[in-house]
Amino acid sequence: MSVAMNRQKKVTTHVLSEMKHNKEKIAMLTAYDYSLAKIVDQAGVDVILVGDSASNVMAGWETTLPITLDQMIYHGASVVRAVNRALVVVDMPFGTYQGNSKEALSSAIRIMKETAADSVKLEGGAEVVECISRILSAGIPVMGHLGLTPQSIHKFGTYTVRAKQEEEAKKLIEDAHLLQEVGCFAIVLEKIPAELAQRVAAELTIPIIGIGAGSGVDGQVLVLHDMLGINQEFSPRFLRRYHNLFAEISGAVGNYIQDVKSIDFPNEREQY
Repeated sequence: MSVAMNRQKKVTTHVLSEMKHNKEKIAMLTAYDYSLAKIVDQAGVDVILVGDSASNVMAGWETTLPITLDQMIYHGASVVRAVNRALVVVDMPFGTYQGNSKEALSSAIRIMKETAADSVKLEGGAEVVECISRILSAGIPVMGHLGLTPQSIHKFGTYTVRAKQEEEAKKLIEDAHLLQEVGCFAIVLEKIPAELAQRVAAELTIPIIGIGAGSGVDGQVLVLHDMLGINQEFSPRFLRRYHNLFAEISGAVGNYIQDVKSIDFPNEREQY
């Protein structure tokens, strides 16, 4: 099958499993709106995450905690309308599943019905297994998330690397196996030592997607606004900026302002 034909194939949880089996790396990016999601999907990304990072990059909040279920559904539906190929995963926001498996199921059902997304993602290990089981019982695919879990930032008090100590690393490995056993189709590992992430990816049969977790995992995810250089305020070691859209957009806006004020825009060809 040619690369062009392969790129037209709809990505499903089964396809991701095959990619891991075939040692084909998985490319995942966030998106939050129709226009950028359309570009990302047509470029050939495998998975689009409608992340609760929208709270940061779209709404300007310091943490991911303030974003609501209604807002995540709005962003999710906007992305799904743009996507033909990528698997779309929608984050379940803080407060919609923790400690209440019935509410978790209700939240997940709303996301799936109102966005037409392919799956949901939630943070945590053993403490959220009951929630994951109940969601899975409704036939909703679940992606897990371990390591640095931004919804628990006030518990940790810092965004530094997680699982560097033996006890926390051991729990992460146990949680990863538990998430696989309960039925998660994939797991995101965020900001943990590369050697630990590689071990988890080797031990598990489901895809492991890393962000700040080294190259020994099955795929990578970045926040779109970070990798495009729109957001200049966030510069962790794991972030590679593939463009500087901040400078390009600023320059374009500056040129527009200058043209308006000098009456260069609109010219004769740009009016009726």
